Amino acid sequence: MDDPTSPSSQLWRYVQDDDPSAFTLIVETPNGPYVRRIPPALPLPSGVEHGLGAEAAAHTAAATWGMPDFVFQQADHASKGSGRRELGDRLLLAGQRGAVVQVKARTIKPKPDAQETTWIQKVAAKAMSQAKGTVRQLRMLPADMVNGRGRTLHVDGNTYEWIAVFLLDHPQVPEETKVTCEPIGMPAIALTRRDWDFLFDQLRSTTAVLDYLFRAAAEAPVPLGEEPVRFYELAAADAAAPPKPIDTEQVGPGGTLFSTPRLPQAPAGSDGTHAHLMIRIMLEDVATSLLRDSVSEDDRLTVLSDFDRLPVSARAEWGHLLQEMLRDVPEVPDEHCKWRFRRLVDEDGTRQLIVGAATRFDPIVQAAFSAYVQLRHHEVTARTGRAEESSALGVLLTPRSDGVRPWDTSAVRVHGDLALSEEELRVYSEEWNRAVENVEVSESG
Repeated sequence: MDDPTSPSSQLWRYVQDDDPSAFTLIVETPNGPYVRRIPPALPLPSGVEHGLGAEAAAHTAAATWGMPDFVFQQADHASKGSGRRELGDRLLLAGQRGAVVQVKARTIKPKPDAQETTWIQKVAAKAMSQAKGTVRQLRMLPADMVNGRGRTLHVDGNTYEWIAVFLLDHPQVPEETKVTCEPIGMPAIALTRRDWDFLFDQLRSTTAVLDYLFRAAAEAPVPLGEEPVRFYELAAADAAAPPKPIDTEQVGPGGTLFSTPRLPQAPAGSDGTHAHLMIRIMLEDVATSLLRDSVSEDDRLTVLSDFDRLPVSARAEWGHLLQEMLRDVPEVPDEHCKWRFRRLVDEDGTRQLIVGAATRFDPIVQAAFSAYVQLRHHEVTARTGRAEESSALGVLLTPRSDGVRPWDTSAVRVHGDLALSEEELRVYSEEWNRAVENVEVSESG
């Protein structure tokens, strides 16, 4: 496996574990060797036929390490009218990207390697064709799909950029087996179930996994089972790459420029603290609190997708900051309110993510926070001139003292040209761009 003359051997070494379904990567980083054990795929559920069990296990990995809101399958009550076929695929949907996931399992004893490789190529070609058919069907006839939280989304295939994913559940893939298929008119990638579980365990973000799949699909295929090797090669390249130039004028004065690798070399949340979980808990809060409101599933998925775009490499630092914010904002005199914010603007200026904490939650605080999000959205879009394609999501934490839970979470999202009046802009600007009596504001760029 390790050719000392190859460039990749300078980045990693492959060590086979006693368990043939697992292995260890020793990755060379600027801080020294980093050891990453790649465990076997999640076990199949008991009492379920092998093929269905493999599909369920892949779904479980994506729903557990990602979010159940982003994993879909066709609703049981879907229409089966003339010309309409069942869509048996699992889908990942986040933002404007979607993956059609075809899971295939080897349910009999494998044959000699040459024959087994031929079988894998054949079943992969069939899976890719089925994925292409699913996308074509969704573009012609949108379908109701149900996610891991039991919520139904009407999916129009024309609103997503698609990738086909072939997942292989196999007891022993022959070494150096690369899946090569005819082009199907969209990106496609082949993985083992262990590869799939690794990506979700490593990133803990459905959006990040989708971004990686599209990125990897543009590369030459790697042997089945070695996706973690490619991941770490790309992560090493990201770590070594200089930051891209960014137009800081889009944000306005007071911001701080920072850069994080697209792919983290250490697994998400591996810093030994629970800070990374802050973001997951907030995502869960948004997902479940919006269930109680009259919010469409499409809007709820949009809000969650915008939040899930927070870079994986930044989540632990944001989690630590949010914990500190929650400890800080109650430390004010009675009837005063203290605010703390962290704002992230994408490099093209079309998306903003604002998280913050305030001393308490009431209608006045709710209105003030909405005004803050609207003002920051207006300010950035006024600079970029791209209002129609821009959005801003604000998520606010307010501490509780009743012992039921540590905080409340609320969210505000705005999109496009808000058509704010001159009077609204004057009031919002006076409230948030100048010191206001009895309100302390601390904003981190």
